[in-house]
Amino acid sequence: MLLSSVVISVIVMAVLSLLRVNVIFAILAAAGLAGLMEGLSLAETTTILVSGMGGQANTALSYILLGMFAVMIGMSGIAGFLVKSLINVLKGKRAILVLAIAGVSCLSQNVVPIHIAFIPILIPPMLHLFDKMQIDRRALAAALTFGLKAPYIMVPAGFGLIFKGIIIDEMKAGGMDISLATANMAMLIPGSGMIVGLLVAIFITYRKKRDYGDGQAGLVNEEREEAVQEQDLRFTYRHVFTIASILTALAVQLITDTLILGALAGIFVMFVTNVIPFRDGDKIVNDGIGMMGMIAFVMLIASGYATVLKETGAVNTLVTSAADIIGDNKVTIAIVMLLVGLLITMGIGSSFGTIPIIAALFVPICAAVGFSPMATAALIGTAGALGDAGSPASDSTLGPTAGLNADGKHNHIWDSCVPTFLHYSIPLFLFGLIAAVVL
Repeated sequence: MLLSSVVISVIVMAVLSLLRVNVIFAILAAAGLAGLMEGLSLAETTTILVSGMGGQANTALSYILLGMFAVMIGMSGIAGFLVKSLINVLKGKRAILVLAIAGVSCLSQNVVPIHIAFIPILIPPMLHLFDKMQIDRRALAAALTFGLKAPYIMVPAGFGLIFKGIIIDEMKAGGMDISLATANMAMLIPGSGMIVGLLVAIFITYRKKRDYGDGQAGLVNEEREEAVQEQDLRFTYRHVFTIASILTALAVQLITDTLILGALAGIFVMFVTNVIPFRDGDKIVNDGIGMMGMIAFVMLIASGYATVLKETGAVNTLVTSAADIIGDNKVTIAIVMLLVGLLITMGIGSSFGTIPIIAALFVPICAAVGFSPMATAALIGTAGALGDAGSPASDSTLGPTAGLNADGKHNHIWDSCVPTFLHYSIPLFLFGLIAAVVL
């Protein structure tokens, strides 16, 4: 098991990323190594990787278009109203602002299920405010990732309903019936670990002020603060149509269930109403790709890496070998299952995609050693969710980085992946283990 191509390639990807090798190169190296270890040539591995990139093409295009839409919203000037209001209301209240960001992020998973689409719209215009308040952006990354993960783990609505539905369906396929209410109850204990992680990140680990090298940063700069507060922000027709474009994008996305059409609808309204002139189209495209192009391409490469692991049978081999060595001790079984889930999700970057991979073998094992359906659901759900926080290839870390690094001051690995791994994957592991033992 320890020499599995999945284990070794994921470790290589993590080490390269920690050494500040670009995440795209890290994933490509991990995919190539996994293919070689499974007996494929580099040419064959590359062919499989490229063929699998299409699995995230829809998501990648969505992110690019959302980046363009976010640039247009920024150019409209409407963000000035938000910044001015926040300066007046949250002056000096750093922890409250970070908690508010976490709350808004939570709403993106169920009340307004747009996932990371809000980040490029909300976060970049606020970066100067964050720097003025000297907020550690690692706390903001933790807040955003919390909102992208905790709701689908704990709330049976929106993306949470989809996540619980996958768990229920896979458990039923393995001969273990469970209701939605029971599955959701099972995930409350692991999910509470994320709440602990969020509070530790905000009030302990990243509570100190952090200067990002802006000579005008910090609220001690009274002249700049007064200038912002006294700025004449007149509400014009451009702001009305900007709000209309945002609502249009949201409505189209909810009706059609596709972010691509939603983003296109918002962009169309902005152009037609002349909020943004057509002649600025080239700038919009270039800036939008600059903002979200990296995350889009990483998602494509990660999809190809996942395909390499699946097509070579490496993941199935890992799960089977894990099942052969864990014996019948419940605590040992739970630990190994969680570690396997962590490795797989760290590699492919998808909690939702990990559940079907691990459930087929884990459900019979849990049934054989006497785990209850609720404990089994907690184990499978936690094992699937574990690596999503901290994975360089997950949109739960790529999304926050895309917003917080809009000005080039936020590192994806050390400022997003490492903090979210420490504050969420570790508590999830511990609380998931507790759930398996007590439920």
